[in-house]
Amino acid sequence: MRVLVSIFVAGIMSVSVCAAAPPDKTPAQTIIAPVPPPAPQVASEVVLLDEKPVLTISSGVLSFTPAERARAISERLARLISSPLLTAEMIMVANNEVTSDIVVKDLVLMAVTEADAQTQGKSRQELAQEYVEKIRSAVIEYRSERSLRQLFIDAVQAVALTLLLVVLLLLLKRYLPHVEALITSWKGTRIRSIQFQSIEVLNADRIVAMLLSFLRFMRVMLVIGLLYLYIPLVLSFFPMTEGVAARLFGYIETPVVRIGQAVLAYLPNIFFVAVICVCTYYVIRFSRFLFNEVEKQHISLPGFYSDWAMPSFKIVRFLIIAFAVVVAFPYLPGSDSPAFKGVSVFLGVLFSLGSTSAVANVVAGTILTYMRAFTLGDRVKIADTMGDVIEKTLLVTRIRTAKNVDITIPNAMVLGSHIVNYSSSARLILHTTITIGYDAPWRQVHELLLAAAASTERILPDPRPFVLQTALNDFYVSYELNATTDAPSAMPVIYSELHKNIQDHFNEAGVEIMSPHYSALRDGNTITIPANYLAAEYQPATHRINITGDAGCSSISSSGGNK
Repeated sequence: MRVLVSIFVAGIMSVSVCAAAPPDKTPAQTIIAPVPPPAPQVASEVVLLDEKPVLTISSGVLSFTPAERARAISERLARLISSPLLTAEMIMVANNEVTSDIVVKDLVLMAVTEADAQTQGKSRQELAQEYVEKIRSAVIEYRSERSLRQLFIDAVQAVALTLLLVVLLLLLKRYLPHVEALITSWKGTRIRSIQFQSIEVLNADRIVAMLLSFLRFMRVMLVIGLLYLYIPLVLSFFPMTEGVAARLFGYIETPVVRIGQAVLAYLPNIFFVAVICVCTYYVIRFSRFLFNEVEKQHISLPGFYSDWAMPSFKIVRFLIIAFAVVVAFPYLPGSDSPAFKGVSVFLGVLFSLGSTSAVANVVAGTILTYMRAFTLGDRVKIADTMGDVIEKTLLVTRIRTAKNVDITIPNAMVLGSHIVNYSSSARLILHTTITIGYDAPWRQVHELLLAAAASTERILPDPRPFVLQTALNDFYVSYELNATTDAPSAMPVIYSELHKNIQDHFNEAGVEIMSPHYSALRDGNTITIPANYLAAEYQPATHRINITGDAGCSSISSSGGNK
């Protein structure tokens, strides 16, 4: 304080000397004094008593900062309340020339300076008296909370709250089984199975079990919630444990407040993401409408086939969604966090290393779509597999064979194999080859083959079947029958029926379906034609020796068969 008085006296003397100095004879010059920089703002600090605010310190004293002053005053208040001989009425103000001290007997609690008064906009004496009243109120409140009467009231409140908790737990234990029984009784009446067309998605028993599990989970959560509320409330009744209660409440309050603040701060981003989602949704709907019109051939695009519409829509939809995700990604919560970036990098590496074959199949599936090599329902032959196409996706093509076996072929393998499509044309020419010996007239063979084709179901009369003689071999002639059908998916059945009719017609005409080198000379065996096609007087051919002339010449001949 003596230092402050000396500084004050020195300032007064310097002002007096300046006033007594003779005026300068030189012309007056305007001197612009530099604007002093604004004084740095010092944060206010709170003086605490039993972790409760008492008053605020906004200025320092000499080398003491507001934080150091507040901490020192709080320690002195703690010494005050720890001494039962020091009462609140003993707190007084001792005014000095420079400060107003707040004291209790010989204990100085704090000093109020002119700087403190200026920050509060009051005189030093008024501010000191105000601080005294606040300190007295805090001390009286502290000691009244710890009186025997107040502790007894707190104990009664704690017992009442405990009884309320016990009653709530007993009610929960008693009535929850009734609720479970009620839910069980609703099975088949109010709670029914969920069906989609003829498929039962979720039966009633499963729904009831899920509801009961959810009810038991809610019971556990309710008990935990009641206990969590009970413990801090009981602790808050007693001054000694009030701080613990505040911390327990803070464990829930702090995350909830932070989550609420984060949600409020994120609302603009949520609106932006919502706008992106809405725009993406309607763009996809408009794209679907356009491609549906193309598929129905209501809209015609040169060089664009109608069967390309839906595959093209799927590609466009994927690109639209990918673009929307890229635009919305920076506005997603946590997109800038290291964890989010790490997960993104991990997923990217995993996709790059593990999806090589999948990407190849997707690219091959896209190429096959625009190649128009086949469509659903076509009878095709891919490599060594022949059947009907029952499914075509970006990854695989599924074929069902004539034996009703489903075969899944990756699109990359389909693209790398030759594809034979029996259904690409409206009509398919079926062909089969037989070999007949030179002893059978070719015109008769043609007539028999054409008759067999005409008697076969699902062989079209127009264009007419025709026969080609594909080879003149050493021992037989090759005849190829060609007939048209409009049912390529029934190829095995049509071929089987055609072969049966060929056998019947040739057997009825007495023409053997064989190669002559099967038996060049009859030895008495029966011919290969079934017995029901032979005449009643038919006899197997036999070998005979004829002797002619006197010279004993002989010849061997056979009868009743081909030579």
